[in-house]
Amino acid sequence: QVQLVESGGGSVQAGESLRLSCAASGSIFRVATMNWYRQAPGKQRELVASITSGGSTNYADSVKGRFTISREAAKNTVYLQMNSLKPEDTAVYYCAAIFVKYYWGQGMQVTVSS
Repeated sequence: QVQLVESGGGSVQAGESLRLSCAASGSIFRVATMNWYRQAPGKQRELVASITSGGSTNYADSVKGRFTISREAAKNTVYLQMNSLKPEDTAVYYCAAIFVKYYWGQGMQVTVSS
């Protein structure tokens, strides 16, 4: 059984930073690709950032240069450092682990006000 517990969301002003964390239970963390998604009101869920088990990363064009995904094997945790936040980054953010299938976190709100 895999469980993902997210933390770090909240409300900030434009230009500020947040760091999201996603702690994974279970044994798949070391082999899973870890993704961050977000879903804004009235929009489809979109992939924000991805990191493979080997550390290769990929980002949505809208966050390149502002967001950084990383993972810490010793803590079974993946992070999303979000800098220079914009109001359009406002969304519910979800962590996902991909190994054979998708495992999802519960989601958390990030609100960026101008």
